[in-house]
Amino acid sequence: MIWCRFSTPGHDVAYGLVEDQRVTRVTGSIFGEWARTAQTYALSDVELDVPVVPGTFYAIGSNYAAHVEERGKVRGTGAKYYDAPRVGYRANSALLAHGKNIVKPLGSGPDFQYEAELVAVIGKRVRRVTPQQARDCIFGWTIGNDVTEREWQKKDPTNLRGKNADTFKPMGPFIATDCDLATMRTQVFLNGKKLHDFATGNMLFDAGTVISAISQTNTLNPGDVVWLGTDELPQNIVPGDKLDITITGIGTLSNAVVAEQAE
Repeated sequence: MIWCRFSTPGHDVAYGLVEDQRVTRVTGSIFGEWARTAQTYALSDVELDVPVVPGTFYAIGSNYAAHVEERGKVRGTGAKYYDAPRVGYRANSALLAHGKNIVKPLGSGPDFQYEAELVAVIGKRVRRVTPQQARDCIFGWTIGNDVTEREWQKKDPTNLRGKNADTFKPMGPFIATDCDLATMRTQVFLNGKKLHDFATGNMLFDAGTVISAISQTNTLNPGDVVWLGTDELPQNIVPGDKLDITITGIGTLSNAVVAEQAE
């Protein structure tokens, strides 16, 4: 199944089931009991929102080998691999829907970059589970863009500015529940030119391992999200650029970059 959150003129944001380029509004919870309504719309006629508003928003870094190697070269430190997932938090206030503009803040530097990520959406309460049990608790998958200002990231160990500024976390456009990670690929296009094409599932720590590690101390609940890192070396982006991130079986997350305007 393919799910979205959407709105139409005069209606609040709701969950919808996407089939054959149409969206059917549903009632109830997609993480529990839900039902179709008679309200259907052409996908092109609805405004998509982020596909879920998470209660808690987790993210892991250094989870693909090529990314670890290339970032190590940039920093001059060499590759540093970790023996356990390094998980942090992201801010819901940074979330941005498909089609909305990433805003490059005033005072930000030139090392302003994207990170194309697979996102696991939790479907059941998770506490002290094994990796296999954790995999069984994943409701579905969406796409994230972990926008990062690298100089701010270096100077701020909490990532408050470097990764959590407003609009820095595009996510969407859909949640796909039937995906085969072994066959999925992540592609990144900048202004229509393909920059990256890597195996989505080729992670150092798979989703089950990451979720299991989190669950040893933190309870995850339906609707929570876990961003699973990026591969290769992202490039700088500037106002006027357009990014398209495609992951097999999910769709394409598209956002343009604009400059923040002084008030």
